[in-house]
Amino acid sequence: MVRNASWEPEKGSGIAIEWVEANGLTFEVATAGPGDGDHLALCLHGFPELHYSWRKQIPVLAEMGYRVWAPNLRGYGGTDRPQGTDAYRLRTLAKDVAGLIDASGAKQVTLIAHDWGAIIAWYFAILKVRPLTRLVILNVPHPKCAEREIKKWRQMKKSWYIFFFQLPWLPERFLSRGNFAPIKRIFRDSAINKERFDDATLEPYICAAQRPGAASAMLNYYRALLRRKDARDVASGKVDVPTLVLWGEQDVAIDIHVLDGMEDFVGDLTVKRFPQASHWVQQDVPDEINAALKDWLPRA
Repeated sequence: MVRNASWEPEKGSGIAIEWVEANGLTFEVATAGPGDGDHLALCLHGFPELHYSWRKQIPVLAEMGYRVWAPNLRGYGGTDRPQGTDAYRLRTLAKDVAGLIDASGAKQVTLIAHDWGAIIAWYFAILKVRPLTRLVILNVPHPKCAEREIKKWRQMKKSWYIFFFQLPWLPERFLSRGNFAPIKRIFRDSAINKERFDDATLEPYICAAQRPGAASAMLNYYRALLRRKDARDVASGKVDVPTLVLWGEQDVAIDIHVLDGMEDFVGDLTVKRFPQASHWVQQDVPDEINAALKDWLPRA
């Protein structure tokens, strides 16, 4: 079967696109670093992104000695796209991550995740689906903090889109308007450094969203999140691996108060805040994020 990649990395970037079998699916994975490296840096993207959202971090992690894999999550880009809401429940997404780790054969794993990828990563770390060496989270709260804050108006009013996404067919129609122009606006309207989100830069996201069934797959993450209790089944919520939280303070979707009390659930916690960065923090201020990663992560 011939598969079409959703992004062609720049020549000289050291990034390649590979196809990896895991948890019964074929994943499109951006890879870099030593192919047989024992320490895997697994980077999980969010909505409505791709592995492409890590393009500025992948070469830095590879230079640090990590074997880097940034997969397109199920339903995104060239990765397989199962149908139905239940295919996107959190426990299944965690199994995808476990399958990718198993397929890599790595002895150590550092999980680096943003937005929806970070929702999966928190869940994965709390339930200890596979051993982790370190955890890096970008602009998504610990699930216990999120559960507390969603009950408050300051967060609920920012989460309106999650409830809108529960509707049948209408969200798909909204996203697809004007050749998927809302996808561009999702990034550009909330970014701080808007020059980093020009049409050419955002084109891979538009092309990926145009693939048959892609919009429904992306939205099904949100539908399964509210309709299935997986996200609430995190027991004490304790995370026992060293964790770095990188936070763009100008996040229009997530209130800054979600950071309060995170230390109650994460014993070894470092939080670094970026006052002039949005929710799209690793794309908005890539140099600052790369510096933070180099400062906190040991060389592999």
